[in-house]
Amino acid sequence: MPKMKTNKQAKRRFKITGTGKIMRTKGGKSHFRRRKSTRVKQALDKMFPVSPSDVKRLQRSLPYGLK
Repeated sequence: MPKMKTNKQAKRRFKITGTGKIMRTKGGKSHFRRRKSTRVKQALDKMFPVSPSDVKRLQRSLPYGLK
């Protein structure tokens, strides 16, 4: 059985926690950042869990990242 390939773009965009949750970042962080408030910029830097409806699709993209 050949090895499964990891989707490289998904590998860079998503991080997997020790408990197995897939985390993502929000967009809109680089363009027009100066006009955004400090509070908004701090909120954009945080990682958020992926929607449950997207988890199955990401499991195929990241076969070795999940437990």
